[in-house]
Amino acid sequence: MEGLAHFHLLRPEWLLLALPLAVIEWARYKRTGDAGRFEHVIEPHLLRHLVLPKPARTGLTPDRAFTTLLVCLLVMLAGPTWRQQPSPLTEDASPLVFVVDISASMNEADVPPNRLTRARQKIADLLTRVPDKQVALVAYAGSAHTVLALSADHDIIDNYLAALSTQLAPRPGKFSEYALPNIDRLLERTRRVATVVLMTDGLGSQSHPLWRAWCGRQPHKLLVYAIGSDDARQTDFPVQTSALGNLAADCGGALIEDSIDLSDIDSLAGQLAEGYQVIDDEALPWVDSAYWLSFPALFLMLLWFRPGWSRAWLFLPFLVLPQDPLQAQVARDRELFSQSEATSIAGNDGSWVTHTVDSMALLWLSPDQYGWLLFQLGEFERASQMFDDPMWQATAAYYQQDFARAAALFTRKDSIEARFNRANAQAHRRDYLPALDNYQQVLAEQPDFPGAAANRQRIQALIDEIERMSASQMSEDGVSTEALTDNDPQAAEGADVPETAADARPQYSAEAILADPATAELWLKAVQPDPSQFLRSKFSIQWQERGVSEP
Repeated sequence: MEGLAHFHLLRPEWLLLALPLAVIEWARYKRTGDAGRFEHVIEPHLLRHLVLPKPARTGLTPDRAFTTLLVCLLVMLAGPTWRQQPSPLTEDASPLVFVVDISASMNEADVPPNRLTRARQKIADLLTRVPDKQVALVAYAGSAHTVLALSADHDIIDNYLAALSTQLAPRPGKFSEYALPNIDRLLERTRRVATVVLMTDGLGSQSHPLWRAWCGRQPHKLLVYAIGSDDARQTDFPVQTSALGNLAADCGGALIEDSIDLSDIDSLAGQLAEGYQVIDDEALPWVDSAYWLSFPALFLMLLWFRPGWSRAWLFLPFLVLPQDPLQAQVARDRELFSQSEATSIAGNDGSWVTHTVDSMALLWLSPDQYGWLLFQLGEFERASQMFDDPMWQATAAYYQQDFARAAALFTRKDSIEARFNRANAQAHRRDYLPALDNYQQVLAEQPDFPGAAANRQRIQALIDEIERMSASQMSEDGVSTEALTDNDPQAAEGADVPETAADARPQYSAEAILADPATAELWLKAVQPDPSQFLRSKFSIQWQERGVSEP
């Protein structure tokens, strides 16, 4: 309703064409058709018996289509508008919340230098586009933590953004749904529609329904930014593009995939919710808002080739389109890459039979159903790539003996079964200490969990055996039992062992700080805390005090 108060036409003079066009159409309808050409030759009372009446035509006829086309073109030329371009003197009051995945899979280097670094770079690029927005930052893995509340100071955001790493997570996992209470608390006082940007490479097993329920009760807009490659030949953890796209669609948002250029940032900036106020200032240009009518107009012009639609020939020049650039793209790729890589880009990578079989099967089966079929046939690698469900992906990777990938995927579900399976995968890849810790967590939650006690006992026995063998190779005083020869360096009697001096931080007096600007700068650098160390301690304390999410 606020926009209707500002509705007007940018070029109203084009509506003057509506009058002669209406007269022409009226004259055409007044014509009697084929009988009009003989009314001066044959008597009227005879003519009506010689001419057959035209059948009534319903639906989309050439005359109706042409009239609709003219209306669309006239409205476009008139330039209806109801909003101005954002003024540089106003503030965009619509908040922006980044929810960043800092789980282990974000270390994958399929997107150089790695996925998390690319996410930080893309956030920094987007912040340069929206310098007035209030921005908040939330990080999550096995638990969710608010890094920074809503702030318009983008310099502070850049400092904390640079400190994000996968080592900050106090608990393994990939549970973006734990960030929902953090988002609610950040936006509880805002009165405008906010934009939530979820930057991740995949979802947990319960993430989709919980996000969908949250979107159903909140007015805020969700954008999903997918980071990584979906090619299983480049990474053990392909980005779950399909699952992320379904989440964005169910929440009424959009899926943006990362790119090496700024096209993804352009898409993100165009999707952000804006909170600009409409101001009565003729100096600001008004946004021409009727370009969308070009799509139905182009559709109507494409009907020119049908019999009886000859009047649309007037618009034939508008149908001249540029050539498809896809062939040029493939040719350029062949020049940039090797012959094998260029062949793979063009789609002839030698595995067309497998792709054909998969495509035909997916016409009748869901990815999880087809993945289960491949799993039963022993095709564990293909099954792991086909499944949408993270737990089935992890199970297939486990049977494939890709225990590193299986252990990482089992962190995407917060359940006792997933922790037990993760411990099994870690035990197989000889990560005995993390496996022992996970077995102990399982037994702490459920002492009678099947197999947990026996597996813990086996892992503890292995650890004890390794420690015993390590101790047997050392002498009692910690020196190797191998005898020294005359050629080996010997320590002289009474030689002093140099003591390592503690790296003491320089101390400055108040007078020295106030008197010398250079000393003041050094003092500020000395007392400035490390953001990454601060965040690591903060996340660990929060997890111990309140659990995986804000209360």
